[in-house]
Amino acid sequence: ALEVPPVPEAKKAKRGDGKWMASGPSNAPLKGGGQQHGKALEFRILAKQGRARASVMRLPHYDCRMPMFMPVGTNGSVKGLTPDQLRRLDCHLVLGNTYHLESRPGADVVEEFGGLHEFSRWDRAMLTDSGGFQMVSLLHLADITEEGVSFQNPTDGQSMMLTPEHSMRIQNKLGADIMMALDDVVSSVNPSLERFEEATYRTTRWFDRCLEAHERPHDQNLFPIVQGGLDYDLRQTSLKQLMERDARIPGYAIGGLAGGEDKESFWNVVDWCTAALPEQKPRYVMGIGYPVDIVVCSALGADMYDCVYPTRTARFGTALVPTGVIRLPLAGMEGDHRPIDEDCECMVCRKYTRSQLHRLVCKDSTGAILVSYHNVHYMMQLMKGIRESIVDQRFPEFVRDFMKKLYPDGAPEWVARALKAADIEL
Repeated sequence: ALEVPPVPEAKKAKRGDGKWMASGPSNAPLKGGGQQHGKALEFRILAKQGRARASVMRLPHYDCRMPMFMPVGTNGSVKGLTPDQLRRLDCHLVLGNTYHLESRPGADVVEEFGGLHEFSRWDRAMLTDSGGFQMVSLLHLADITEEGVSFQNPTDGQSMMLTPEHSMRIQNKLGADIMMALDDVVSSVNPSLERFEEATYRTTRWFDRCLEAHERPHDQNLFPIVQGGLDYDLRQTSLKQLMERDARIPGYAIGGLAGGEDKESFWNVVDWCTAALPEQKPRYVMGIGYPVDIVVCSALGADMYDCVYPTRTARFGTALVPTGVIRLPLAGMEGDHRPIDEDCECMVCRKYTRSQLHRLVCKDSTGAILVSYHNVHYMMQLMKGIRESIVDQRFPEFVRDFMKKLYPDGAPEWVARALKAADIEL
């Protein structure tokens, strides 16, 4: 059996180049897979400051340093970026979409390749969602019952019945390190409290069915999703019900956010959930990709985030910078010979000017690829800065510096209130 070395104290954590981890060489992949040590996930907190945590999550394919942002590769790959580029950008985990992968090319096809890692040629960690989010994004094509959800494929019109059992079969074939349980997802701006109550209890029943159908607990982790909308009592109900099953749960997700709700409600839900969830298990806030949201959620004790935002906005020519965004298609960029960000060390900022990128994003797909590369680099560096500041016990200073650059005239009131709940004064 592979012995997992003890995690050093925070003061002994390796830094300098930013590639510190629990043990061994910087972020070396876990050799041999989860089967060899009997657990598909091991979680270690390296350091804490306030509620913020710097940690390592050991998965069968990689040791992921957290807090962590996960780029979305809907069909198993991130649009415009190769696996080698993602490795150079220090990406630890890529997210895939169960519904879309089953629709095309099909889980059976992916399994024939040896699973999603071989299919996508990605040798680090992967996470697959359950398909539940499509209940919101494809609501006009979905019919939800206690049995499951029936989708009409928007591409060919064929029907797919996705039940908790079917979602598990698909995800077991895909073979990602982390799988999400099928949940009953309701848009956060839905006005019906009755619908949220129905979805909250159904999500727990569906999680029980997912647990029973999960065939690979030795090398795949199944995370449940806390639901309940923006209602405190429903969130507490969901938390209580899921935590009664804690012995079979390696990590938790907080779902049902980033759907258009007001920011005050958003941070309150994250605050409620992170305060109640087990300390020694990872916490994943789903669908979060705006940098300010990630900094706030990390301050409140969350560990994992995913979103299409950095790469999708890149395809429209919008680049992420510490002061917000730069819209490269604008006419003012035509004669601007500065890089996107003069302090950024990514390949794009070293080699291209805003003027060059302006011409590329307006006329050529190369522009979208280059801005995607820069945006993912920005997100990876943001997460590295968060982690290292927690280890170095200077996280409040990091947060204040981040907010000062982003909001030179003062941060929004919701940001100040959320950070105050995390004992950080702006």
